[in-house]
Formats: sequence, C-alpha cells, structure tokens
Amino acid sequence: MRVRAVKDFKHSSTKFQLRKLALLMRYWRFCFLLLLLSLALVARAEQPLAASTIVVYNKFADDSAELARFYAKQRGIASDHIVGLSCSNSEEISREEYDANIADPLREAFKENGWWMMRENAEHQPVVVTTAIRFVALMKGVPLKIKGYGDGYAGDVRGGGMIDSRDEASVDSELATLGYFSRQIHGLLSNPYHQRFEPIATLESPALLLVCRLDAPTSAIVRRMITDSIAAEKKGLWGRAYIDGSHNTSPGFGIGDAWLADTRKQLRKVGVPVVYDDSPEIFSDGYPMTDCALYYGWYAGNIAGPFNQPGFRFAPGAIAIHIHSFSAATLRDPNAGWVGPLLARGAAASIGNVYEPYLQFTVELNTFNDHLLHGFTFAESAYSALLGLSWMSVIVGDPLYRPYSDWLQIDNDPDVSSPWKFYHDYAARNFSNSAEQYQPQARQAALRARNGPMLEDLGSMEAEEGKAASAVNYFAQARSCYTARDDLLRVILEEAEAWKKLNKPSHGLDLLRMALRASPSAPAAPLLKKLEQELRQPSATPAPGGTPKATPRVRIRF
Repeated sequence: MRVRAVKDFKHSSTKFQLRKLALLMRYWRFCFLLLLLSLALVARAEQPLAASTIVVYNKFADDSAELARFYAKQRGIASDHIVGLSCSNSEEISREEYDANIADPLREAFKENGWWMMRENAEHQPVVVTTAIRFVALMKGVPLKIKGYGDGYAGDVRGGGMIDSRDEASVDSELATLGYFSRQIHGLLSNPYHQRFEPIATLESPALLLVCRLDAPTSAIVRRMITDSIAAEKKGLWGRAYIDGSHNTSPGFGIGDAWLADTRKQLRKVGVPVVYDDSPEIFSDGYPMTDCALYYGWYAGNIAGPFNQPGFRFAPGAIAIHIHSFSAATLRDPNAGWVGPLLARGAAASIGNVYEPYLQFTVELNTFNDHLLHGFTFAESAYSALLGLSWMSVIVGDPLYRPYSDWLQIDNDPDVSSPWKFYHDYAARNFSNSAEQYQPQARQAALRARNGPMLEDLGSMEAEEGKAASAVNYFAQARSCYTARDDLLRVILEEAEAWKKLNKPSHGLDLLRMALRASPSAPAAPLLKKLEQELRQPSATPAPGGTPKATPRVRIRF
C-alpha cells in the first residue's frame, strides 16, 4: 500500500509537471507571437517613411555615395531609392547648373521610377497628381546654394518689392518645389504645409517634397549625425533646453523673441528643463551649459559663447538652431556661421540660411518645436515652420529623425534614476493643474527624488514670474542635489541673480565668493566675478515675494 501510494504520487506529479510544462510552452509561444506582432507593427510604422524617401548623392564628391549607402542601410531605404547625380563639387552653383545637373535629372528619375503619377493641365503643363516620395535626403557633396541669376530666365516673373527682387536660393528649398515645374525664380512660393498639424503623407499637395541634407564639415560628423539620431529615437533625447532670446522689441524683430518665449512654455508643459536668457547678449563664453539637448537662439553672426569652450559637446541627438541671415552660408568650415560649427560640436541637426532670408521667412521656432514634441519627423517639423519655399532655408539632419516619437507613452511609475524622464512623466501628467497646485506638489516630488534639474527649472519658473524669494528656495534645494561643478556654478549664478532682485546682494555675494574659492580656474569664473561686481551695486527697489526660507550659507563643494 505504501509503495502503491508512492507510485501514484510520482505518476500524478509527473502529469502535473507535464501539464505545467505545456502551459509554460503555450505562454512563451504567446509571448513570441506577441513579439513578432510588435515587430511587425513597428516595421509597418517605419515602412511608409523609408518607402517614401529617396537619397541623393553627388557622383563627383568624395564619400558622397558611401554616405548615401550608409544612411539608406541605417534607415532601411531600398537601394533603388538611391539616386546619383553628376554635378559640381562646389557649394555654390549657377542657375543653369542647378537646372541641368540637379533638377532635370531628378525629375527624370521620378518619372522613370514611377514615383510621380502625372497629367497635363489645360496649358499643357505637367501636373503631379500623386507621389510615392515625400522625403529627400541630400548627402554631403550635393551643392548647397544657387547664386542670383538676374533677368532673362524664361517664364520668370519679377516684382518690384524687396522680396520679389531676389532670385538666389538654397538648393534644398528649390528642390522642395521640384514637382511644381515652376519657372519663377524671383521671390518665394507659398508653402502649403505651413503650420499644418498633419503628417506629410496626408497633405493634398503631392508636388511638395520635404528636402533635408546630411551635410557637415566632415564625413565623420555626418555618420555620427545619422547614428546619434537613430540612437536618440531608441533611448530618448534627454537633457536641458537652452533658449537665448535677445530682448529685441524694435519693429520687425519682436517676432523672434515671441517665438522663443512660446517655445519655453511648450517645453515646460512636457517637463523639459529650460534655461532661458532674454538679455540682449548671447550666453557668455564661460556659461556652464551642461546636458544641452535643445538649443534655440539668435542673433550673433558667428558661433560664440559657451560653444567655443574647449571640450564643449551637445547631448547625443541634440538639435541646435541659431537664427542668423547667413548661418549656413557654408557647411564646410567648423568655425564659420552657426550650422556647421554646431554640428561639429556634437549636434545631430540644425536649420539655417544660405543668404539673407528676412526674419519672417526663417524657421518659426515655436511651430518647429511644437511639432517635434508631438512626434513629427524632423523634416515635417521644419517645413511646417516655414512660410515660403524656393527661398533661403536649409534643413540639415536626418529627415526621418523623430526624437520625441514615444513621448505620448507616459510611465505610471516614473524612473527615478533618470531625472529627465521623471520630470517629463510628472509634468505630462500634472501640468494641466493650476499653478497653485502644480508648483508645491512638483516641488515635493522633486525633493523626494532629489531631482536637481526639476528643482532648478521650478526655480526658473518662479523667477520668471517675479517670485524671487520662492526662486531662491528652489535654487538652494537644487544646489543641494547637484554634484557636478558646472551644474553647481550655473544654479549659483541663478540664485545670486534672484538675491539681487530681492535687493539682498550680500547673500548672493557669499555664494559667489565661495564658488570662486572652490573653483577659481573654471570657465565660468569670469561670469562669477562679473556678477559679483554687479551685486555690489544696490538695486533701486526690492522685488516682491517675501523672505526666502532657505539659507545659502552652506559649504559649497565641487
């Protein structure tokens, strides 16, 4: 009986184990099928972008073909979507060269490959009815700009105004209108995608192409731009946004600062920490600019400020844009203008101008930033922010880059180990609350997580609203969370400015003196000394806001 019982137990145990194994196999089979389905859905989501993209290179330029193949492979773009042109190796070309070596061969490629379905209108002019291609990636080596032609271009219409008298353009902006078959080169053409909040695939203007270029001072930089963009899509583009206004209220220029102020609000709503400077000067040479994921600024002629500090690097995948008339007059010099130098210092994408565009026809940074944050591609975000085409803009970066494509997916349990993601998830869930609710609750959440970037940003929000006393408290708490020298120096500068507004410069002076003693050779030391001198000059009137509870009289360690 005893032996029988043992046998029955073993038999039932074996049956149980087999049943358990079968259920486990079913579970893993389900997980495997679910994984395959997820991969299929991802591939389906990516396929329209890759399938609607062509890559264009210059057969006569070193590395251009190799870079085209590299980019196509990274993005899964078919080899028959790579087009080689035989054109000049110069950045600036004539209108005749553009027509003969770029525009005409590309139109033939569109027809031969069946990318355009066309008909003739009543005037026997070709009209694009449907298109299979929406994105064009020009590789390093394709000419950058078309110099002025003058009179005598067949079919051109020249007006008498300042805009209509201009006939130069970037190659990229001219190619955006390739399907228009227009002979008008003076003035600009209206952009049908301007401020449209929809994917380019749904736009009922099939002739429009979104043309970007992967170009930079060196081929190695172009490769890094491509790989950084793809990596940032997978890992997220995390870090601070640095916005450099100019406080320019003169007629015709206030719009630039309005774009930047609006951009600041957009970023705060989704928990991107913002360092906002609205003084007439740009960020100073030694300014401690750390973890820079986004940079928007204007209006200096050549790259300057902290970007010229030895060792400065943007966060991988960063987008950096500085509005200036000739910011992209060349992309081959790492120290001329803005676009080339920003890319050489680690940015993955930028936007600039090859000739004078006039401010209202440059990229509207608030529109660009808003689309980017909503998951649109870099190309869609840029072209939605341009009022005109056949003009001066050049969009430099991977056209398919979507750094914030996953930002609508908010974790219920934020990753406290990532201060950037924690802040984003918190703000996305709670920013719609009233300021009276949001600020104190966000502060408590940031303190519990010891989130320095979040506390610093909350302090900046208070300072911008004129609440200097509250700002001092936030900055002091942020300072207690930081350990990196440049983070400490930046928040000390912000805290000292808040004390100055409270007409209590002695507290700020204590901070600055301790910072100078602790780090006398830091690049920011001249800034600290300058602010120290300013603080010795008493303010005319104290700022409202009460007395801060926090005290800055603590030892500063770097």
